[in-house]
Amino acid sequence: MTIRSSDGLDVVVTEDGSGPAILVVHGGMSDETPWAKVAAELAPRYRVLRVRRRLYRPELPADPATDFALEVDDIAAVVASLAGPVLLVGHSSGAVVALEALVRLPDAFAGAVLYEPPIPDVPLGGPDSLARSRAALVAGHTGRAIRIFLNDAVRIGRPVALLVGLMTRFSPELEAFGARQIDDWEAIITLGPRLDEYATIHTPTLLLTGDRSPAHLGERVRLVADAIPGASVEVLHGQGHGANDKAPALVAEHVSAFAAKVGLASPGA
Repeated sequence: MTIRSSDGLDVVVTEDGSGPAILVVHGGMSDETPWAKVAAELAPRYRVLRVRRRLYRPELPADPATDFALEVDDIAAVVASLAGPVLLVGHSSGAVVALEALVRLPDAFAGAVLYEPPIPDVPLGGPDSLARSRAALVAGHTGRAIRIFLNDAVRIGRPVALLVGLMTRFSPELEAFGARQIDDWEAIITLGPRLDEYATIHTPTLLLTGDRSPAHLGERVRLVADAIPGASVEVLHGQGHGANDKAPALVAEHVSAFAAKVGLASPGA
């Protein structure tokens, strides 16, 4: 389905199931596809809408200086098209977009589930990491740009970063998404510290983190949880940053339980 955003762009949304609405904002270096398994788990009881972020639509021009405002506009357009309460779910950089939506649209959501938002209040890389990655991208070395991002910002370890960088040679899709990931990284850094703004959020909020994720992501989760009044944290045991793909039933269980907690009763509840 497509929904017209405020600037005239058609927002692409993948829809599964029926019932109370759950709106998913995917993370970086991908589109909505990695959340398909979670959507399938939730679809028997909920209407799951996965927004394709405009930053990850290769047919659209990239805007490295974006402050996520247009992506929040897209979320607002989708919410306006829905009847009834909505649970907002954001993953990784998509969780940062979700946080910005919660600030700008304080009455739009019944609740929010945020999975490891990489807020910029803790540095995302060294002082020259983004510049080096951007220079590699401009020079046509997307794999090198991604390696710098994964090493310096995500901190997943050099062997994995090297492997993902090498994979760009064989995957045009990964190369395209990787280039947009550098734009996404720059957009988060451009936001600057936002905890004071997040402290104004009064939407019931659950933060998820994996006990196998890089430690800095857990630190960011705790900072957000401390900032948002009444926010809670749940740990995905044995999982890292990609539990939506590796343990979709577990993620769906947490999302569904929180949906019920904030009053989104599913037909099967």
